[in-house]
Amino acid sequence: QVQLVESGGGLVQPGGSLRLSCAASGSIFSINAMGWYRHAPGKQRELVAALADGGSTKYADSVKGRFTISRDNTENTMYLQMNSLKPEDTAVYSCFAAYDDYDGEPDYWGQGTQVTVSS
Repeated sequence: QVQLVESGGGLVQPGGSLRLSCAASGSIFSINAMGWYRHAPGKQRELVAALADGGSTKYADSVKGRFTISRDNTENTMYLQMNSLKPEDTAVYSCFAAYDDYDGEPDYWGQGTQVTVSS
C-alpha cells in the first residue's frame, strides 16, 4: 500500500503562483510513475503533469511552460510548481502513483486539494 498526502492548495490571484506537494509513504519502492490530475466542475478529469522513474515527463498542453513537476527522492515528495496561474486552472488537484506508466489508470490517489484562481 502507498499513502499520498497533498498540501499547498488555496486561493491565488490570476498571474500568481502556488506549489503543491504530495508526500508519499508506504511501499513506494515499486512505484514507477507519479503525477497530478485535476478535475474542475463540469469538465473531464485532466492529466496535468506526470513523471516516471526514468525521468520522462508529460504535461498537458494547457500548462506547458507554466507548470513544473519535480520529485525529491530523499523526502519521498513530489511537487507541482504552478506559475502564471489562470482562472481556468481552478480545480481540485489530486496526486497519484502508479506501478506502470503514467498514461494508465493510477493505483493510488491523494485526497485532493482545491486550487482557486480568482481576483
